[in-house]
Amino acid sequence: MKVKKGLYLFLLVASCVSIGTIALTVDRSSIDLLLRADRWKLTLAASLVPLIWLFDALRFSAIARASGHRIPLRLSLTLTWINYFGCAITPMQGGGGPFQIYLLYRNGIPVGKGVAVTLVRTMMTLLILGMAIPLAMIFSPNILQGQRLIRDLAIYITSVMCAIWAVVAISLLRPSLVKRTSAVITMLLKRLGLIGPNRLRRIIRHVNAEVDIYNENMRSFWQNGKGHILLGAIFTFLQQMAQLSVLPCLIWAMGLPVEYFKSVLLQALLLFALYFIPTPGGSGAAEGGGAAAFRLLVPTNVAGMLAVGWRGLVEYSGVLIGTLLAIKIFGLDRAEELITKTEEEIDSSAPEV
Repeated sequence: MKVKKGLYLFLLVASCVSIGTIALTVDRSSIDLLLRADRWKLTLAASLVPLIWLFDALRFSAIARASGHRIPLRLSLTLTWINYFGCAITPMQGGGGPFQIYLLYRNGIPVGKGVAVTLVRTMMTLLILGMAIPLAMIFSPNILQGQRLIRDLAIYITSVMCAIWAVVAISLLRPSLVKRTSAVITMLLKRLGLIGPNRLRRIIRHVNAEVDIYNENMRSFWQNGKGHILLGAIFTFLQQMAQLSVLPCLIWAMGLPVEYFKSVLLQALLLFALYFIPTPGGSGAAEGGGAAAFRLLVPTNVAGMLAVGWRGLVEYSGVLIGTLLAIKIFGLDRAEELITKTEEEIDSSAPEV
């Protein structure tokens, strides 16, 4: 997707759905509730946002150290905000990686290790986010009583997380199995006529080479940087806890009863689902889905306003800073090139450090 088009679409969809959500749910009593909200508690909710960014930046630094490289905190913060921008302009939030890899390369980290750093960061996020779901259900067994659909969704997402980590483990322990499986899949695609015979060997060779590079970099993480990986996991946990605590603080500020574990569960489900939403940055689904999910926590006339406020604090603030940084560092035209380049093209086109 084009960068400018993705950014405009993100803003358009998010604005329209936010306005529509508020218009359909807010009434006089919810406005009165907002006006009576405790300002100190609102400030507490807002103060968690810089902590989210800081812990994410510290995580980047720790994972980079595990790869054998040091990066300053300023660069780590830039990587964090650039990721907000990249995720906002692409479907399923997949656009942050190329920008991060490019910036890491400019600061002396090879592309292969940059890919590994961003991959480990993403996997840590999914791990902690996935763990939040069963833990919330363990600490509050009656949390989803009468909510069969959400309970089934929670079980499904937990199962998906287990499957993802099983694949990661297999890819590290048995890379030859991954190569054979990909070769079989490629052969099946050839028989179905989806790829030509001339591309068959080239695809298999490319996949095998990528598996070797991935395996080498990932193994170097675990063999040479276990302590830093553990530190990165700790910062990931703190970052996620800060992020998942913004919503309970907003509810608390409005003088409503807070169900902390339930709010953590609903946010984890929603945030995980946004990875599979085809709109840029999950826009529209986050606001509308949040309004629907948060009705299990607060009255309906408050849920829409709460969802938009939560989204604004947790996401829009980072997207704003990330967009300004992207314009300053790349310019939107250069960002257009980076988002569409392969890892090899990034490697060959990046300036020397």
